[in-house]
Amino acid sequence: MEDAWLLTLLTFDATLRVATPLILAAMAGLFSERSGIIDIGLEGKMLAAAFAAAATAYVTGSHWFGLGAGIAVSFALAMLHGFACITHRGNQVVSGVAINILAAGLTVVLGIAWFHQGGQTPALPTEARFTPIIWPFAEEIGRIPILGPIYRELLSGHNLLVYAALAIVPLTWYVVQRTRFGLRLRAVGEAPEAVDTAGISVTALRYGALACCGVLCGIAGAYLSTAHSASFVRDMTAGKGFIALAAMIFGKWRPGPALGACLLFGFLDAVAIRLQGIAIPGIGEIPVQAIQALPYILTVILLAGFIGKAVAPKAIGMPYVKER
Repeated sequence: MEDAWLLTLLTFDATLRVATPLILAAMAGLFSERSGIIDIGLEGKMLAAAFAAAATAYVTGSHWFGLGAGIAVSFALAMLHGFACITHRGNQVVSGVAINILAAGLTVVLGIAWFHQGGQTPALPTEARFTPIIWPFAEEIGRIPILGPIYRELLSGHNLLVYAALAIVPLTWYVVQRTRFGLRLRAVGEAPEAVDTAGISVTALRYGALACCGVLCGIAGAYLSTAHSASFVRDMTAGKGFIALAAMIFGKWRPGPALGACLLFGFLDAVAIRLQGIAIPGIGEIPVQAIQALPYILTVILLAGFIGKAVAPKAIGMPYVKER
C-alpha cells in the first residue's frame, strides 16, 4: 500500500515537471490569441530560447544569464512575428510556421558551428542549471505516513521555474480578467474597430500581447535546457508548442482550464514513461513507440470533438486595417 502511494506521488511529481513548459507556452499563446493574433510559432520560440539559454549558461556559467538570453531571443522572434502580422498585415499562420522552420534549422547550424557536437550544446555544470529546491525539514516531515511523502515528493524538490509556472497561471488570470490591460486585450481580440474608436492603439495592444507571449515562451525554452535537462538537444521541444496550443484551445482560451489540460497531457506523458518496459497482463509489453505517441494521440482525439464547442476570439487571425 505504501509503495503504491509513493508510486502515485512520484507519477504526479513527474507530471508537474513534464507539464511546466506546456503551462508556460499555453499562457503565452493565450496572451497572443486573446489579442487576435494566431501564434503557431510557440514551438519555434521555445526551441530558439532553449538553445540560447543552454549556450549562454555554458559560456557564462550562470543559469540566470541563460534565462535572460532565452527570454531575449524568444522576445525578438515574437516581435518579428508582430512585424510581419501586425505592421505588414501578413498571414499569421505562415509567419508562425516560418518561425518554427527558422528556429529548427538555425539552432542546429549554430550548435554545429559553435560547439561541434552535432547540433547539441555541451553538458551544463550544476552551477549553470536551475537545481531542485528542497523545502525545510523535507526528510523529517517525509517520514510521517500518508501526508509526509506529499510534502517531500510532490511539493518539495522542484526547481524555481516549476513553481514560477504554477504561479503564472493565476497571475495570467488576474491580468486578463481584472486589469485595464486585460480588458483592452480581450476587447481587441473581439472588436478591434471598437477599441480603435475609443482612441486606444490596436497595434500597441497586440505588440504588448506578443511581448508577454515572447517572455513566457523564453522561460519555457530555458526550462527545457537548463532545468529539466542539462543541455540543448536538437528538436528538444518535440511538439510541446503544438500540444500547448491544443491545451489552450481545450481550455477555451481560459487560464484555469488550460492548466488542467496541460496537467492532463503531462500526466499521460509521465505515465507513458513509467510504462516503458512493463508488461501488462493479457496484453504484454507495449512498444515504446506506441507509448511515446500517446500524448499526441490524445491531442488529436480531444481536438476532434471531445472538448465541446470552443469559440475563439472573433477577430483572431484577421489583420486590422485602420479606417481613414
